Amino acid sequence: MKSAVFQIDTFTDKVLGGNPAVIVCVDAWPDDATLAAIAREHNAPTTAFLREAGGAFEIRYFLPIGELPLVGHASLAAAHVVLKILRPGLVSATLKRRNGTLRISAEDGGRLAITLSASPAQPCTTPAGLAGALGAEIAEIRANGAQYFAVLENASTVARIAPDMDALMRLDRDGLVVTARGEDCDFVSRAFAPKEGLPEDPVCGSAHLALVPFWAERLGQRSLHARQLSPRGGELHCTLEGDAVRLAGRCAVYLAGTIAL
Repeated sequence: MKSAVFQIDTFTDKVLGGNPAVIVCVDAWPDDATLAAIAREHNAPTTAFLREAGGAFEIRYFLPIGELPLVGHASLAAAHVVLKILRPGLVSATLKRRNGTLRISAEDGGRLAITLSASPAQPCTTPAGLAGALGAEIAEIRANGAQYFAVLENASTVARIAPDMDALMRLDRDGLVVTARGEDCDFVSRAFAPKEGLPEDPVCGSAHLALVPFWAERLGQRSLHARQLSPRGGELHCTLEGDAVRLAGRCAVYLAGTIAL
């Protein structure tokens, strides 16, 4: 089996920035063990597998530790492969996930967008020890099914924190996102998911499904410019569309080639 493979840096306009994802194009689905083995071979934050079927595209997401139902930045990488490489005449398409669909589209100015259901976070009690694990005062805490969201004092605080990963491993959620009002953008964030093998997620698309509704309400605006302050950095242009969130950004192709099995 020979398959086209691309490594795409997402939510950035330059290689070696943003969040990298490997996209492998397949004609037919290999068995799950093979998909997992390919993901381990690449050892990227996410390896997504893309298959064209009936005019639409199917997508599956694998981390070295196993399969996930959705990975936001890998969806944007897949959007680049579909709309810029495989079908450059298309302006939009549907990606069929194992438990749903998502819409991808091309925007003016070279950005690509993915549209997904919002996943709002609700106020909750601060988990014991979290403030100590962050070494920062938490102004507000919220949670959804997957992550805690800690609102910090300002963007500088978000940029400099160095969380205790052992403490984060003991949380009853898979990840922690810290956020604050931005200085040169509307809001900033960082995301930590040591339980998923990601001490820090360079750019977390799924976190913005909760961050965008929160900051849209807080700032009184539907369109938001966001930055992720990880070492690699990332930039997102976000829009709240009713119960959905559109996340737009640029992509840079780091690698294009063929794998043979």
